[in-house]
Amino acid sequence: MITCTLTYRIDPYQVDAFETYAKVWIHLVTRMGGTHHGYFLPHEGANDLAWAMFSFPSLAAYEAYRAEMAEDSECQAAFAFAAKTKCILSYQRSFTRPVLQGATPSELGLIA
Repeated sequence: MITCTLTYRIDPYQVDAFETYAKVWIHLVTRMGGTHHGYFLPHEGANDLAWAMFSFPSLAAYEAYRAEMAEDSECQAAFAFAAKTKCILSYQRSFTRPVLQGATPSELGLIA
């Protein structure tokens, strides 16, 4: 599994527009075979940072999503909405692999 984490710098006066954008992408990623873990919008602290995380079974599946996304009319409408509202100032994308199972210290050999 591969997880894409997006760190957004958003216009703090366009948080409502960014939330609309977020809701659309949760739907789109899910429709295209991914698992969306949500968007995280400013509440306390910095008012111009937001995050999103979603996963695909593999990097190849993510790349297939990216190719499909480039041709999808709903995805293009979401991009156009963000451009029109200027809710996103910049973003960074990184890829990680999740650790989802816990274990006791004994199971991991940390306790003799």
